[in-house]
Amino acid sequence: MSKFTDQQYLKTDQYKDSSNLDARVAIHQRFSTNPYGWMHWVFDALVKLPADAKILELGSGPAHLWKECSSRIPSTWDITLSDLSAGMLDSAWRNLVVTGRAYNFKEIDAQSIPFEAETFDAVIANHMLYHVPDRAKAIAEIKRVLKPSGHFFATTVGDNHLKEITDWFRRIHKSEVWESFANLFTLENGLDQLKPFFFNVTVSRYEDNLHVTELEPLIAYFRSMTRTSELSEEGYAKLEVDLRNELKEKGRIFITKDSGLFEAIK
Repeated sequence: MSKFTDQQYLKTDQYKDSSNLDARVAIHQRFSTNPYGWMHWVFDALVKLPADAKILELGSGPAHLWKECSSRIPSTWDITLSDLSAGMLDSAWRNLVVTGRAYNFKEIDAQSIPFEAETFDAVIANHMLYHVPDRAKAIAEIKRVLKPSGHFFATTVGDNHLKEITDWFRRIHKSEVWESFANLFTLENGLDQLKPFFFNVTVSRYEDNLHVTELEPLIAYFRSMTRTSELSEEGYAKLEVDLRNELKEKGRIFITKDSGLFEAIK
């Protein structure tokens, strides 16, 4: 089984807390070329929801969407944040408690959503469907808990997302993690996975790239992707030399970003 869909690994290792994800988010926050910001772009899709909307986010992680857009959230929205990992929900609570706004928090496996049919006006899956072992089952569950005319927002990446990092990663890590990840749920194949459940599906892409000017955050990104026992320090040392030389020569390290949003209406 791919680590990307191994729920035990995800809960007890990769996402036992938010530290690995935080390391990856940090590089996007610091070095993205689009000044508008990914989270605000995603939130733009939500503004059409009713003033009294009931919203469920699956795989909310440390709640970056709601933290960064806290000033834009209508006070009348009823928001439930969920994750497979209790550690992630703890991070979400810590990030949001300072906002003074009430949220509901619940451990949920997207393949079995513990709510009655037609409960929510919107369900959000922000860069998480590629972690679900049975995506068809999860999408069916999402459709079930949506109200008639409810919206499903699913963000993901395209085939070229972080392709430079993929190439560098393969130099030091021989597993098939990246290959399996590329075929799970992407901007290229996600439509075919959603169409059997939702007649009305649209996709939009977010224009952005990375211009990385510091080496340490990039190395932290690489380390966040693997288990400590699988790291090759010799490989990392060589990678660091290569990246340092490129940074010295070019003044920045260019990395392709390719992310977007599917919106499906029940």
